[in-house]
Amino acid sequence: MKNATKAESEVTSAVRLIEKIKQHTARIGVVGLGYVGLPFLVEKAKVGFHVVGIDRNERRADMVARGENYIGDVRDEDLKEVVQQGLVTTTTDFETISDLDVIVICVPTPLDRNLSPDLSYVRSVTTEIACHLRPGQLVSLESTTYPGTTEEVMKPILEASGLRAGVDFFLAHSPERVDPGNARYTTKNTNKVVGGNDPQSLEVALVFYQQTIEHVVAVSSAKAAEMVKVYENTFRAVNIALANEIALLCDRMDINVWEVLDAAFTKPFGIMPFYPGPGVGGHCIPLDPHYLEWKAREYNFQTHFIALAGETNRKMPEFVVEKAARVLNQARKPLNGSGVLLLGMAYKSDLDDYRESPALEIYRLLERAGAWVTFHDSWTPEINEHGVHAHGVALSDEALEAADLVIITTRHSNVDYARVVEKAQLVLDTRYATRGLESEKVTLL
Repeated sequence: MKNATKAESEVTSAVRLIEKIKQHTARIGVVGLGYVGLPFLVEKAKVGFHVVGIDRNERRADMVARGENYIGDVRDEDLKEVVQQGLVTTTTDFETISDLDVIVICVPTPLDRNLSPDLSYVRSVTTEIACHLRPGQLVSLESTTYPGTTEEVMKPILEASGLRAGVDFFLAHSPERVDPGNARYTTKNTNKVVGGNDPQSLEVALVFYQQTIEHVVAVSSAKAAEMVKVYENTFRAVNIALANEIALLCDRMDINVWEVLDAAFTKPFGIMPFYPGPGVGGHCIPLDPHYLEWKAREYNFQTHFIALAGETNRKMPEFVVEKAARVLNQARKPLNGSGVLLLGMAYKSDLDDYRESPALEIYRLLERAGAWVTFHDSWTPEINEHGVHAHGVALSDEALEAADLVIITTRHSNVDYARVVEKAQLVLDTRYATRGLESEKVTLL
């Protein structure tokens, strides 16, 4: 009889929450208002949910509360509208958790200096939530992490409250699939993977995500959902590493790697375009595969492809600097004492995000070699990360002419590369931004 009562309680709690979600009367909390959290918050508010943004960064919280946008993937007018409608509020503390029905966690999951997962943000936020957790709530982790985090790390912290996952509250993992700067695929039309800690949690989470996302894909567990995300980014890291390795080999063989790839990608089957570059950046590709690599050791399993891909991608900035020295040497100039202008510090085209950007490492390596380094990037005019603190310069004719070498490290659409080639003394193009501009000044990666 007790078992029957327990089962009825689980079902009743899930049904009540599902009904509130379907009616859009459920109150939503989004913890972390960055590249993942803010677009998610706006999408939920646009369909009528009342959403509370929770962020320890007071400046961010205040900006969102005023309807001031700082994320490129969010339309300014969309944020302003939902704020003016009273559908969005923000706070820097977690006391409001008990008033919410769904809590979505979108906090950073970086690596430490030894490439081991740093779950301090996840643990801290989960501990805060546990202090205010009540029956009938859904907690969903969107941060990318290794398989097992939701069940092995979050669940024990939340259950320390005395409440049980799948019985008193619901727990799920739905990895973010944000591609900053992608105008075609947004939070709404990008397929969403969801895995629950238990069947009831999965059911509730599916209904929640289906309210604003066009196609939701259910998997058997939170652990499976976590594996999906790290596999996706590992797939990209490995294939980019292959392209980079081919570029290194083509450099040795005096073959134009871009010509090879352009021709290879004309094949209509059995191949997918991946390109070389000065390295990989952003929060996903340089970091996420190492989460899986780290977790695999627990099972006495060596992820050889992941390790090799990481090694190959990480050495690309060194190769760029080595090639820069060769280019200058051919002009009878030493790297030490030469002026080098980097075009682009963001890790990706037309984006203001320079997290883990290979241009940062190139900047450091050039300075270490004695070069006089400057940069231009209209998207990121100031850099302050990983020991690099510098202000960019205007892309004037004088700046281009004065540099002994211009290195194109990010391909931004607002740069006139024909002008760059015309005015610069020498150009090292790591992104093939000078495609179609024939000049003896230009050396490709």
